[in-house]
Amino acid sequence: MASLIGIAIGSAFISNVVLSQFLGICPFLGVSKKIKTAIGMGSAVVFVITLASLVASLIYKFVLVPLDITYLQTIVFILVIAALVQFVEMFLKKSIPSLYQALGVYLPLITTNCAVLGVALTNVQKSYGILESVVNGFATAFGFLISITILAGLREKMEYNNVPKAFKGMPIVLVTAGLMAIAFFGFSGLK
Repeated sequence: MASLIGIAIGSAFISNVVLSQFLGICPFLGVSKKIKTAIGMGSAVVFVITLASLVASLIYKFVLVPLDITYLQTIVFILVIAALVQFVEMFLKKSIPSLYQALGVYLPLITTNCAVLGVALTNVQKSYGILESVVNGFATAFGFLISITILAGLREKMEYNNVPKAFKGMPIVLVTAGLMAIAFFGFSGLK
């Protein structure tokens, strides 16, 4: 149990997928303008990464390893991720059309989000079992959700600030993301 808690804390805060590994930057910067859409995107990423971790782990352990075709892991993981994102997209389109419209092009980008593939490959590289893979996937995605929500909140507040002309728009967002990365670096003492 302690090792699972260590994996969860390490994945969510210490090795935050966006702020320390720099994976998933496109939706992180693109969808973090409003808290509502950031939470929606973060929730979709939580669902996709957690489910992708489970399915990829099962396929790796019960199909790729027994058949000795582990060299196909990247291709198989990409196909699994693409299928899951299509499922999420169809679900949001039917159930929550406003969120589906707000996410726009960024929802299909989860398919190519390197964070999702990165988690699946990390699970294999670290030889995680199925439960450890799911915990790592959920915690990593939860770290993404925390990061994108914090950035969205800061960006909403920055709209009312007097920002120098040279820093308006994306430059101040990048500076803010850099400061967040430094703040999250403080969690490295937990390990």
